[in-house]
Amino acid sequence: MTLRADALSILQAALAAADPAQAALRHVRLEGDALLAGGRRYRLARFERIFVVGAGKASAAMAVALERLLGRRISGGLINVKYGHTARLRRVEINECGHPIPDESGVSGARRIMAIAAGAGAHDLVICLISGGASALLPLPAPPITLEEKQQATRLLLECGANIHEMNTIRKHLSLIKGGQLARAAAPAAVVSLLLSDVVGDDIGVIGSGPTAPDPSTFADALAIIDHYGLRRRLPPSVRERLEQGAAGAIEDTPKRVDNAYNVIIGSNRLAIEAARAKAKELGYRPVVLSTVIEGETREVARVHAAIAKEIAASGNPVRRPACILSGGETTVTVRGSGLGGRNQEFALAAAIDLEGVPGAGILSAGTDGTDGPTDAAGAYADGRTVGRARQKGLDARRYLMENDSYHFFEALGDLIKTGPTGTNVADVRIALVGRPRLRPARKIRRRSAQPDAGPERAASRGSGSR
Repeated sequence: MTLRADALSILQAALAAADPAQAALRHVRLEGDALLAGGRRYRLARFERIFVVGAGKASAAMAVALERLLGRRISGGLINVKYGHTARLRRVEINECGHPIPDESGVSGARRIMAIAAGAGAHDLVICLISGGASALLPLPAPPITLEEKQQATRLLLECGANIHEMNTIRKHLSLIKGGQLARAAAPAAVVSLLLSDVVGDDIGVIGSGPTAPDPSTFADALAIIDHYGLRRRLPPSVRERLEQGAAGAIEDTPKRVDNAYNVIIGSNRLAIEAARAKAKELGYRPVVLSTVIEGETREVARVHAAIAKEIAASGNPVRRPACILSGGETTVTVRGSGLGGRNQEFALAAAIDLEGVPGAGILSAGTDGTDGPTDAAGAYADGRTVGRARQKGLDARRYLMENDSYHFFEALGDLIKTGPTGTNVADVRIALVGRPRLRPARKIRRRSAQPDAGPERAASRGSGSR
């Protein structure tokens, strides 16, 4: 076993704990003729129809759990998923669409989801499944904004380093479905939303841009974010005009109260990190969880993790080796180069530069959904030998970091982490290991003699040989 193998084992434990189907069934169950969701009870006899709608990278797996639970009670439904993040369903239709940049398939699916919600009546139940990626997978631009113009706004926000809270504030106010508007369309039907959180702090208004949650943010907040990043003049005119008109009170804001919807968080990054901690301890490491709510510029966060690993290696502070430092959350990348990568790969590359020459230290960073940025990798692994190995291949780690080209850097070294679509999404998991646990020598097995008492001399001989 190696540090890399241990890190992969710890990551796998985190992914298993975030399994969306199991998470859904932990929070929703049948009890006689009642559906128990979170802390509420819904008598199924009062509902004529049950619809399942939603979006996200994990929504297909969540829908599998709902079909297993409710079977023929489900009248129909539709969920928008990222291309490739599918499952076999019988009563709920799957619509594959674009992420992180929305596409026309996403618009078509969002329009149909809104139609299902709007067609529900007072005696119907709408179950909404929301997981990471739902913001991009539920694009329903408010006219006259076109999809292309919303895509342009999304790209600008991604490139400037806006965090998920800021991006979702903008998305809500450019949309007809986000920020509580899906629940408003479904009224007077009852709505139960199951949320697999991929956002720092598990704010129900931020997860998937809160289609069934009240939205405290305003058009004025959205405009302030745009100005903070200096994007007002770079935005498409229709986007800028909608935000300006909304801030002036000319357009109705998102709902600040949603009385017909109940939102239940069924899984989060914290649960995944706790499972990682348990696995690290099982492997013989001393685990420390830094935080599950880490945000900020990826490179800076990586340098802090690398500095902690170096301190452990040098002084045994804040924990003696073998140590495992864990963190979760979601960092951001300010794109300045023209390379390929994602925040987890960039994290590993920045950490590799600071860890150069440090023996017995390794760092893995991965997205729990199995995809990091516009790549087929979940993340990457780096250690104290990474930069040296790259140099032998003629690769300059700092130049690749400057170009935001972490994917091609780690691809050349064989250190990309590729899990494929995991069916879940609870933000990122970062694992820093310092020193491997020493393997205890196998104890010799004392064989009992089949003969009666062998006598003191023979017994003493057996005893010394067994030590």
